[in-house]
Amino acid sequence: MGNAAVVIGGGIGGLAAAIGLRRIGWEATVIERAPRLEDAGAGISLAANGLRALDELGVGAAVREASRGQYSGGTRVPRGGWLARMDGSALERAVGTPIMGIERSTLHRLLRDRLPAEALLIGFEAGPVEQTGTGTVRVRCGERVLNADLVVAADGVGSQVRAHLFPTHPGPVYSGSTVLRAITEKPIDLPNDFELSWGHGEEFGHIALPDGRAEWHAVLNLPSRTRFADPLAELRGRFRTWHSPIPALLDATQAAAVMHHDVNELRTPLPSYTAGRTALLGDAAHAMTPNLGQGACQALEDAVTLAAALATEPTIETALARYDAERRPRSQAVARAARQAGKMGQQLSHPLAVALRNTAMRLTPNRAATHMILRHHAWVPPRLH
Repeated sequence: MGNAAVVIGGGIGGLAAAIGLRRIGWEATVIERAPRLEDAGAGISLAANGLRALDELGVGAAVREASRGQYSGGTRVPRGGWLARMDGSALERAVGTPIMGIERSTLHRLLRDRLPAEALLIGFEAGPVEQTGTGTVRVRCGERVLNADLVVAADGVGSQVRAHLFPTHPGPVYSGSTVLRAITEKPIDLPNDFELSWGHGEEFGHIALPDGRAEWHAVLNLPSRTRFADPLAELRGRFRTWHSPIPALLDATQAAAVMHHDVNELRTPLPSYTAGRTALLGDAAHAMTPNLGQGACQALEDAVTLAAALATEPTIETALARYDAERRPRSQAVARAARQAGKMGQQLSHPLAVALRNTAMRLTPNRAATHMILRHHAWVPPRLH
């Protein structure tokens, strides 16, 4: 009988981990506490590193077909002036692909469809992870107890498994920013595929989707758990004087479609991504702010790296040691860079600091900005096939 794994969490990282494990011959079962695997969410940007990971998982072609390349756009100020231009063609020449925009629900469905129905246990709370003396890990799932050689904890920023494994770690903290997002109800005429606009402690951005609709997001510096009686009306008021197409994006959105979440992060790095026969993956290991668009990409990198280590190392223990050694430095460096990008971007609110930042960005050559992006995008995955 082959090796068996239990993956706790049915999000992008958990599904990707299960696919990777199955591609190397393991049995992998996903436990998801939600009553159904809803294809929910707004849009997501996938950079070259995430797309390469999807290629190794056998899903890359389908994801590209369902995505739209982000070739034109950049960063602007509220009145519409440009701080920096994005050159998707330059990215494509450098790393083989521009950033691709896709509905999160579509990505989730494409991953889920790669797994057999019996591998998905939906609507169950995963019980405590118990390491036995025989190398077996036990996980309660409803009335059942699952025995496995490995547990992959992909249970998100509020990971209960992480809290159990590292009880002295402070856990996630509020970043200072809250985000509202949605997808427009209908196609909208956009001058650019991708834009970010920075005010004083405020950001509005969009990505174009393949069917002509757009995902937009608004990030605000606010106290945690701030909520609005009418989020769409609140945003219309805040951004009414900002440049086109921001008002049009809000007007093309149904009020019920707007989602609102605080941005929480693991500001204190974990000392390890593994403990015994348990591996942490995705936000459970390195929840980061979204300022570099790398959260999902890093989870996909985790999934491929873990599967490759298990496929090539002589023991599970050495494979987990390799996974930690390869993933922890890189993902924590990306998390630090994302936090810094937020501090110098959306979160910056003092007028003088904003003016200095804007001047510096206008003076930075586009090729220098592209080079900075490539530091994170130019990752080459280990082979799974």
